[in-house]
Amino acid sequence: MYATVNPATGELVESFDAATDADVEAALSGVAGSFAAWSGRPLAERAAIVHRVADLFEERADELAAIITLEMGKRLEESRGEIDIVAAIFRYYADNGATFLADQELTIEGGRALVQKRPIGAVLGIMPWNYPYYQVARFAAPNLVLGNTIVLKHAPSCPRTALAIARVMADAGVPEDVYVNLLATNEQVATMIDDPRIQGVSLTGSERAGAAVAARAGQNLKKVVLELGGSDPMIVLDSADIAATAREAAASRMGNMGQACNAPKRMIVLADLYDDFVAGLVAAMGELVPGDPTDPATTLAPLSSLAAADRLVDQLERAVAQGATVHTGGGRVDRPGAFVEPTVLTDVAPGTDAYREELFGPVAIVFRAGSEEEAVALANDTPFGLGSSVFSTDLERAQRVADRIDAGMVYLNMAGGSQPDLPFGGTKRSGIGRELGPVGMDEFANHRVLRIPAS
Repeated sequence: MYATVNPATGELVESFDAATDADVEAALSGVAGSFAAWSGRPLAERAAIVHRVADLFEERADELAAIITLEMGKRLEESRGEIDIVAAIFRYYADNGATFLADQELTIEGGRALVQKRPIGAVLGIMPWNYPYYQVARFAAPNLVLGNTIVLKHAPSCPRTALAIARVMADAGVPEDVYVNLLATNEQVATMIDDPRIQGVSLTGSERAGAAVAARAGQNLKKVVLELGGSDPMIVLDSADIAATAREAAASRMGNMGQACNAPKRMIVLADLYDDFVAGLVAAMGELVPGDPTDPATTLAPLSSLAAADRLVDQLERAVAQGATVHTGGGRVDRPGAFVEPTVLTDVAPGTDAYREELFGPVAIVFRAGSEEEAVALANDTPFGLGSSVFSTDLERAQRVADRIDAGMVYLNMAGGSQPDLPFGGTKRSGIGRELGPVGMDEFANHRVLRIPAS
């Protein structure tokens, strides 16, 4: 089940045994048993250890980047960039934890009250392959500072990454039973969600996985945080340089080879700019050069797996069969590995599969809008609601349109992105809850009320 396969070649590098049921029991016993001691340590001590985690990510950046480039195909430059934001996330929570966890005083009738944020116990994280360090950091950093203990189940295609994170944690001084990496099966995940020693579950992944985890957690009355798919709109209202805007759209869409939940996937362009935008987008996509992701000259890396490439090409073929127009790309790159051609689609009609599905890879869909109203309607006509963006030389106009978009995040004159101090999450089928920013520490906290009578 757990294996490192190089997506640039399709070569099996190493396989790993999944956890046994005894391993699962040991993990649950460990995180439950260590909770009192970990949460009882002074916050400053927990923060210092988390600070050391950040330091080690920076010190081991080259080694850690090489692992995820091998396992999921990310270009080495992007892998190093992921390490940078991971270190920043751990440092952000270490530096700001005391502020975020400070008691909040309420003025109430008949006395005073404090809202106190306290840890809840052991929590389970189920993490994906597309940002193998970053997604773990978003979950682990705030919970470690808060005082929760963690069982981490990583994606089956990222076992070396999972083990490398566990080594960083241990070397930074996180106690052995406070952060436990487990190469668990889906059945064992279900067992852990059922177990009363687990108090909450966080999953980043597909809608199907999110629905399954949420159903299981709901049966057990447990809190969930779900960061799921996205089909983010990018509305272009006007532009002083439409070719430059198209290049920015291409760069944003192609980050991580298009395997980002919050990348702009549906580009909605007002009619007077549409033709020039499509031409610029096609030109930018056509410049990408496939190759070894460890080679600095490579600008088109493979997808995460051969299966992922096959799924995406199947989606493209169905889109064409249902009337879509391909302006560039549309198939596999003629070389070994999980390479898919950068693709631009238009004429994707309501009611077709591609209109509703998330295309997780190097594919951009462009829509023509006749007005602001039509652009907003297209943006909101999706089962997803993760991120979105609005481009205009008039910021007031951009914000007016942004205020009508139904999504968890809206960016003005920039597409997508993430930073430690900015909450991340969506609405509708894109998930439940938030990560990052001050609210990222609240999701698995007990907001305990202490009522104090008037003297």
